Amino acid sequence: MMSTFVYMVRHGDSPKDGNERTRGLTQKGHMDAQGVTDILKDEKIDAVVSSPYIRSILTVEKLADQIGQEVLVYEDLKERIFSSEDNRVSDKELVPLLEKSFGDSIFAPEGGESNADCQKRAINVLKELLETFRDKHIVIGSHGAVMTLMMGYFDSKYDLDFLHSTSKPDIYRMEFREKELVNVQRLWGGNEGINPL
Repeated sequence: MMSTFVYMVRHGDSPKDGNERTRGLTQKGHMDAQGVTDILKDEKIDAVVSSPYIRSILTVEKLADQIGQEVLVYEDLKERIFSSEDNRVSDKELVPLLEKSFGDSIFAPEGGESNADCQKRAINVLKELLETFRDKHIVIGSHGAVMTLMMGYFDSKYDLDFLHSTSKPDIYRMEFREKELVNVQRLWGGNEGINPL
């Protein structure tokens, strides 16, 4: 039986302030995006998909170029919305917000969305991708919280502790048979130091 491989790529280092949708990558982020490309170039990638946010697109764009594809952007893969403002929520505000959200999946901060709503919209896209790219290898340019929620849909061990253990960038290869998750392997080295959110 054939498998479908989904490579979840958390975006590289990004400036601490600026608009959620349009902030890009730092110099380190751009260097690490090359590292992501180097790791994934031999994985026989068929398609590269991303959140609409620039930092995610930039993290996977070189890989798409290498396989002669455009990055396919899906609005519903964007990061979980934490507030009605378009600007980044500070780490100080984010940490308690995440704790509350992972403890209560329907809690939504004012102007933001709940973990349950974010997971639902992102999983709809992921299921569609598993259908469209069945038995293929697809890369998804993603973000910490929405990536954790997508992975957590299939296995509850992908929780807040997991989110805090991820780095920027990070790569997880998820193997699916039909729509069942059978294996996950971290491909990013892990010596790069753990980044806070």
